[in-house]
Amino acid sequence: MTNVMLDPKVPTTTRTAVLDDAHVGDIKGALGTIRLDDTTPRHGLSARLKTLLAIVGPGLIVMVGDNDAGAFSTYGQAGQNYGTQLLWTLLMLVPVLYVNQEMVLRLGAVTGVGHARLILERFGKFWGAFSVIDLFLLNALTLVTEFIGVTLAAGYLGLPKVASVVLAAVIIIASAFTGSFQRFERVAVTLCVGSLLLVPIYFMVHPKTSQMAHDFVVPSMPGGSGQLAAVMLVIVSIVGTTVAPWQLFFQQSYVIDKRITPRFMKYEKVDLWIGIAIVIIGAAAMMGFTAAAFAGTDGFGQFSDAAAVAKGIEDKAGHLAGVLFAIALLDASIIGAFAVSLSTAYAIGDVFGIKHSLHRGVKGAKGFYAIYAGLVAVAAVITLLSTGYTQGLMTQFVQVLAGVLLPSATVFLLLLCNDKAVLGPWVNGPKTNAFTSAVVGVLVMLSLILTAAVVWPDISSQAILWIMAGCGVAGVLVAGYFFTFGRTATKEDPIDRTGREEWRMPPLDTLGKPVMSTARKVGMGALRAYLLVAMVMVIIKIVQTALNH
Repeated sequence: MTNVMLDPKVPTTTRTAVLDDAHVGDIKGALGTIRLDDTTPRHGLSARLKTLLAIVGPGLIVMVGDNDAGAFSTYGQAGQNYGTQLLWTLLMLVPVLYVNQEMVLRLGAVTGVGHARLILERFGKFWGAFSVIDLFLLNALTLVTEFIGVTLAAGYLGLPKVASVVLAAVIIIASAFTGSFQRFERVAVTLCVGSLLLVPIYFMVHPKTSQMAHDFVVPSMPGGSGQLAAVMLVIVSIVGTTVAPWQLFFQQSYVIDKRITPRFMKYEKVDLWIGIAIVIIGAAAMMGFTAAAFAGTDGFGQFSDAAAVAKGIEDKAGHLAGVLFAIALLDASIIGAFAVSLSTAYAIGDVFGIKHSLHRGVKGAKGFYAIYAGLVAVAAVITLLSTGYTQGLMTQFVQVLAGVLLPSATVFLLLLCNDKAVLGPWVNGPKTNAFTSAVVGVLVMLSLILTAAVVWPDISSQAILWIMAGCGVAGVLVAGYFFTFGRTATKEDPIDRTGREEWRMPPLDTLGKPVMSTARKVGMGALRAYLLVAMVMVIIKIVQTALNH
């Protein structure tokens, strides 16, 4: 089932697990090219800058793609309903973004195998099916929200709904169907630059910078006890839209498709930091100018959708500001659709052994392109058939659901990054394990608080603090035991990092299956069962919201 390829960058006697020969060759990025046989050391600022420009892409696209239509809705809701009081959540998510995406970056560059395939091969069909099915369903819903963003932007700009959705779908499909990775990335990077339109809007609306700086570093919970359920829903939405499960699958496969190897790991980390900086600046700007636009108006606390946010911005700063926001929303929706569709097509290609690469033309990877185009077309049709209120509810539901499912995706990521057969000298160190274990604990805690707030809408702030304290401590201790102490990555068992740049994962069929302890199986089973309950609670909350409306 595994196709074994020879990687020209390693000795010919060494087989690697690269699954598609299109994934081996020159790096052809949007801003430069690096030949496969180019082994010249990069000395001097000019040489390093040229290399960075050629590598830039995976981290930038995955991060900017995360500030998609759902993000516009989520950050707009946070700003319109609660001002800038939830800005601190963005600062909290910066290290989470970096650690999660750095781990999948390593997995992609070192293994040459997509995230979905690694999960299935290392944990079996039973565990892998949950992860892949979750991804497919969540991505399908997310793609619908991207087209909802297109309709909202088009409506504000006075463009016909049907024509706008159809044109957007054509652009999304055509950009990938060129058979050229480089051409696709150039389109994607251009759209990433378009996301910077949020910056002039910020200065046109001119929110209070001092208040934003305070709320960025000082956590607070807006509203009274009766509003905690709604606030927690928004916080989990922020987590879900900022650190989405599809990002893990997308970046790993995109790094592979771009043919990036461990040799360029440092440059790819810089690419990731550039993307994180842009996404956090954009998110903070949206919260800030939305809060300023609705402060002291009848619309404060009455969020409906991103189109209403555009109207509020227009009322505050003029028509041009509203138009720029609508264009930025349209731009974000298209690049989000790019990333989510590719994430799904890559994952399905990995699982079913379908040739999947943007380096191949349509004839060379029919299944891959059919999946990509099919997802886009179905999402466009569903969007055109849905109503306005249904669209708003679906957008919120998708972001919250992503936040609820994130702990499961992070656990699989952490296990893979501690698998010595997979990463060899690139496996996690104790500090990364400890931090990521704490992240898993916090994510579970957030979903538990959300569940409690749904069951008991009038839950007190003191009860929330008790849940945070209890679950936070328990989560960190349990996760720390299994993933840090249990791996024995201590001074008595040091990790040999020598020869990392040349080390690649051997073929999957030569690797021994990892041994899952009974305790770990029980822990993973309990996590999955709880997440199922949390998903049900989210659905209940969304239904309650609909009925109250």
